[in-house]
Amino acid sequence: MNVFNKLMASSFVSNLLIVMSGTAIAQIFAFSISPIISRLYSPSDFGVFGSFNSVLSIIAAGVTLDYSQAIMLPKQKSDAFKLFLLSCVSTSIISFFSLAVCVLAPVQIQILMKTTNVWILFMLILSVLMVGINQSCQAWCVRVKSFKDTSFSQLSRSLTSNGVQLGLGYLKGGALALIVATILGEVIATMNLARVMFRDLKELRIDSNWKRMWHLAKEYRDFPLYSASMSVANQLSQDLPIFLLAHFYGIEMAGAYAFGLRILSTPMLFLLRALRQVLYQKASETHYNGGHLLDLFMKITAGLFFVALLPSLLLVIWAPQLFSWIFGSQWQMAGELARSLVLWMLFMFCNVPAVLFARILRLQQKLFLYDLVLLALRVSVLVYGGMYLSVTNTVMLFSVVGSIMNINFIIIIGLALARGEGYSGLSAILSNLKN
Repeated sequence: MNVFNKLMASSFVSNLLIVMSGTAIAQIFAFSISPIISRLYSPSDFGVFGSFNSVLSIIAAGVTLDYSQAIMLPKQKSDAFKLFLLSCVSTSIISFFSLAVCVLAPVQIQILMKTTNVWILFMLILSVLMVGINQSCQAWCVRVKSFKDTSFSQLSRSLTSNGVQLGLGYLKGGALALIVATILGEVIATMNLARVMFRDLKELRIDSNWKRMWHLAKEYRDFPLYSASMSVANQLSQDLPIFLLAHFYGIEMAGAYAFGLRILSTPMLFLLRALRQVLYQKASETHYNGGHLLDLFMKITAGLFFVALLPSLLLVIWAPQLFSWIFGSQWQMAGELARSLVLWMLFMFCNVPAVLFARILRLQQKLFLYDLVLLALRVSVLVYGGMYLSVTNTVMLFSVVGSIMNINFIIIIGLALARGEGYSGLSAILSNLKN
């Protein structure tokens, strides 16, 4: 009982539960209507939707030049606000360049997304802009510990996006309906977060001070130079399967992969979206106050592993049967591919603390090189598999490589934290965890 009371009294746990409450309702709603959505849209629809999301995710990974991630770090709130402005300026610049590419090379972008619908190009630019603004506003909300607003934002996004997908699915909207619904969800979520930003602006009365903003841009230049580049490289390596599976095995197989990944990601996001916000805020505050991070890092990483272990084992055994029974026989291949992805998803689930702590430690340069190696390995695996292996074996090989690299990533960050806190060996680190 004392342990329970201590946990409930912890600001970290209470903030986590606040964010998780909104995320829980959002994910339960999304998962509950998935069997209906899977019967309203075809694998080809999800293939185009997956290709669109992959292009968007790669651009979105660097749309704020990661100045949004730096918002957490300054001690002064006024400096954090200037980083928020830098994040919004970066979003506008990247959105403009994305528009220029779509105007100059529309056919190539449509081929990449496996569609001839020109409206999807317009949807892409709007999505890039909205995602960047959302990232900036969400970072500010986390900075000021406005977790109730971020929780409600997640809920409103899910209800809007999945509700519209459901409605347009009955109207046979196809892939475009999936995309429109996702954009509407992003717009609603961003509007909810922006209210917090405007409220704080009235209280702060901060001037823009471009000279100070330029100084901060240079002080945190490792974020656009390395962190943003690392995020784009990592996202590119994650989304490569959509493009290369479509190339080697067809759009329906890419759709099966995209749907399988969507279903696996839904329960993961239940915890991870909340954890990212609360843990990043807590760890950043601890760091700039001179506190220690290793104990927090190891306990949360180990906890995530044990939380995910049993569901992962069950999916390895029964994923194809579950997909066929719940979502319809046309999605059995999605279940086969999901089973192959489980190993990678397990360790990707566990590496969230490592990603966040790497930003706090300002290890972006080394980790950027690490992600370039990961990208090269994943490209090699997918091309080799596409030429010589079946689709399930290709995805399995991709999953194994991803899991090995994620384990190495966790170890690298753990050792960096240990060195920073004066631990000389593995035994000392494990002793700290026990205590």
